[in-house]
Amino acid sequence: MEVVTPAPLFTRKNVVYAGATLCCLLWGSSYPAIKNGYEIFQIATDDIPSKIIFAGYRFLFAGALLLLFALAQRKPIARLNARQFGQLTILGLTQTSIQYAIFYIGLSFTTGGKGSIMNATGTFFSVLLAHFIYQNDKLSYNKTLGCVLGFAGVMLVNFSHSLTDFSFVWRGDGFVVLAAFILSAATLYGKRISQTVDPTVMTGWQLAIGGLALVAGGYLSGGTLTFHGVESVAVLGYLTLLSSVAFALWSTLLKYNRVSMIAPFNFVIPVAGTVLSAIFLGENIMEWKYAVALVLVCTGIRWVNKQKG
Repeated sequence: MEVVTPAPLFTRKNVVYAGATLCCLLWGSSYPAIKNGYEIFQIATDDIPSKIIFAGYRFLFAGALLLLFALAQRKPIARLNARQFGQLTILGLTQTSIQYAIFYIGLSFTTGGKGSIMNATGTFFSVLLAHFIYQNDKLSYNKTLGCVLGFAGVMLVNFSHSLTDFSFVWRGDGFVVLAAFILSAATLYGKRISQTVDPTVMTGWQLAIGGLALVAGGYLSGGTLTFHGVESVAVLGYLTLLSSVAFALWSTLLKYNRVSMIAPFNFVIPVAGTVLSAIFLGENIMEWKYAVALVLVCTGIRWVNKQKG
């Protein structure tokens, strides 16, 4: 009788998949945390400047936390030349400040469901841009099919009767798509920077710079942020921690792996965000569409990373 040896669990690919999934689960958990944060900080639905301040402090503190962590590891957080610091400034302003501000403006002029779907186009942008930038990351049938399946899962999660009457508003839907494109391009730019700057240091500086710009822009636009007890500190602390862990891990994964291998995991975010929001906000999740969406997303990720032959 032939003995079949089981495949090892902790292969490099499995570790990468687990890390990417963890990042997306953390980002997905930010949806209910942010919603609770708006309620705790008493931020009105249409108060975009105050929301930007809230996001700015989250990223500023996350960046500072990562830089302190890098310092504890004896990494040179200040040993940057003028060119590297300029690159990190551009990365922080695009990936964090501009992208987030445009996304929130767009989200205020469209529905949450359509916003999630439009934002998921960022995965297509990442895979397409990688095709033109990296020789070892060309577009293929598997990658295209995987992205389509993942996108179908995102659409299914957000399906409602209101989405059957499709309309496209540039200031709303267009801004969300533009934010997704900026994030994809900035992510690829960050991958290039990470070849010469430690990913933790790079992420720490870009989050801190981008967060500081958001805080300044929010206050200059008339926004305010008032802490209300321990709950406000706790929710901002959680968002700070998840941002620092997720962004640092994601940057590390992108440094050592193909963009098209990592980017499709972004489809997990809206699915996880919807399910976790339902759990923590007391909404109903006992619907077949969540299970089917998760299957579509996982199948899409598998197809993107399927080896030839």
